[in-house]
Amino acid sequence: MSTTERSDESVGRTKVSLWTITREWTRLGCIGFGGPPTHIALLRRMCVEERGWIETKEFEDGIAATNLLPGPASTQLAIFCAWRLRGTAGAVLGGVCFIVPGLFLILCLSTVFMAHHPADWILGAAAGAGAAVPAVALNAAGGLIPASWERIGSERAQRVRWVAYALLGSAAAAAIGPYLVLVLLACGVAEIVFRRAASSSAGSTRLVLASVAGHAAPLGSLAALTWVAFKVGALSYGGGFVIVPLMQHDAVTTYHWMTGAQFLNAVALGQVTPGPVVQTVAVVGYAAHGIGGGLFAALIAFAPSFLFVLFGGPRFDQIRANETVRWFLTGAGPAVIGAIAGSAIPLGLAFQRWWQVPVLAGALFWLFVARRGIVSGLLIAGGVGVLLVLSGVPV
Repeated sequence: MSTTERSDESVGRTKVSLWTITREWTRLGCIGFGGPPTHIALLRRMCVEERGWIETKEFEDGIAATNLLPGPASTQLAIFCAWRLRGTAGAVLGGVCFIVPGLFLILCLSTVFMAHHPADWILGAAAGAGAAVPAVALNAAGGLIPASWERIGSERAQRVRWVAYALLGSAAAAAIGPYLVLVLLACGVAEIVFRRAASSSAGSTRLVLASVAGHAAPLGSLAALTWVAFKVGALSYGGGFVIVPLMQHDAVTTYHWMTGAQFLNAVALGQVTPGPVVQTVAVVGYAAHGIGGGLFAALIAFAPSFLFVLFGGPRFDQIRANETVRWFLTGAGPAVIGAIAGSAIPLGLAFQRWWQVPVLAGALFWLFVARRGIVSGLLIAGGVGVLLVLSGVPV
């Protein structure tokens, strides 16, 4: 009997039909607006509170374990819950059903917003929503600060390191976008070094060197898209919005797949569509190679999440208990927060119209003062853009 078969048999006491998983996870993929907090709440309500499929403690352990993994944590949690119910078949089916509705919608919207000659009102909506994206980045970073600040510890040296990691991540996102992943890895390794003897971080150091070598290699167009999508799916730590600084420089400056304004549109589309925010990578793939490129980029970005859960699910307790993993994330976390906040700088520099600045100010008020939702803020900003264009303001 194979390891996979044994793990499938030991997944849990509760089994549901594959049809039920298909129906319920597709429903989640259709209504999951609002990013990871919404996804987690919907999964908890369905799997724990309403159906009683998964015990509360196991669900909370799943959240903790998936947050220790790179890639989109809420997507991995959706895959984990389906794996818990029906093993490998359930995990694959549940993950695909959770991802596909939003992926289909975002690719359809990409054909409209990335067209060569879209209608003026579409340009206005895109410019308005895009103007709010830097505010969304700052809001995403702010939401991650409390937990990360608590995790680093209360000693003065620990707090100083937190600030240093955050500043490094911010500077890297603003100035050296293609190498941001190396900064995230380096901050994680640095924290391991501080927490234990330097010799114990040798394996992680080799990972950094391998990543440098891989990035330095000349890449063709398809290979470049593969690398960008792989970074998003396998090397991103700390929340869906970290994909923005990981992709922006590559998509706009290095490979010229899209303009800065189009990248703003891509981020906005990823926020207003249901399902994982990581689906923004599909818009980048569409800009590079059309529908095929969008599907390919999504496949590369989401594949690691399936592999992490299928091979790591039976070992999630060990992952959570691993001190080296926790220490790495303690260092990488502040760098991620800084990177997300720092991405607001190049995002803002991509503005093409003066009126986008007051729209950004309004978005900042909406998110930080009124404390309202991201999706509604982006929709309002897009509506303002449409109204301005229809009134004769140039876009």
